[in-house]
Amino acid sequence: MVESTNAVTYLIVDGENIDATLGVEVLDRRPSSEERPRWDRLRRFAEEQWEQPVKALFFLNGSSGELPTAFVRALLSMEYRPIPLAGVNQKVVDIGIQRTLEALEQWPGNVLLASHDGDFLPQIASLLGTDRRVGVVGFPEHLNAGFADLTEAGLEIFDLEDDALCFTHPLPRVRIIPIDKFDPLHFL
Repeated sequence: MVESTNAVTYLIVDGENIDATLGVEVLDRRPSSEERPRWDRLRRFAEEQWEQPVKALFFLNGSSGELPTAFVRALLSMEYRPIPLAGVNQKVVDIGIQRTLEALEQWPGNVLLASHDGDFLPQIASLLGTDRRVGVVGFPEHLNAGFADLTEAGLEIFDLEDDALCFTHPLPRVRIIPIDKFDPLHFL
């Protein structure tokens, strides 16, 4: 059973999913390095959003047998824990994240998932309804629709660009903008 104190936020990053959504859905091409999310900003956002320390886990597909050493070093310098997983004909990152979310049911702490993937809906739903805060961060217009259904149960949804401020330049997104958040300067 989950204890009532949630002294940490577990930030779980599905980097492949965020990168693929950015490339395929937003940019319609492979993102350049300056267009990719600033992962240090995401970690800082998680810390500030719920005003507590963050344990940041970044899942990587290591099935090729090679680690992106420079990227792993960068993650470590930003206080992320890289978790490279390998397997044959398996969605190793998804499996690793699912197992981690399931394990967190027995641990106190808030959970913030960076992904758009509906494969995590059952695990996220299981974390709701307790004294913890649970959120998903990404591009809301590209989140699996099941996440919106979970907002009534307490799921918080955050925008990777607007809320977490993870990008250095505005992205060419097409989405519905609430009029009270509309800034014409972004379009001029």
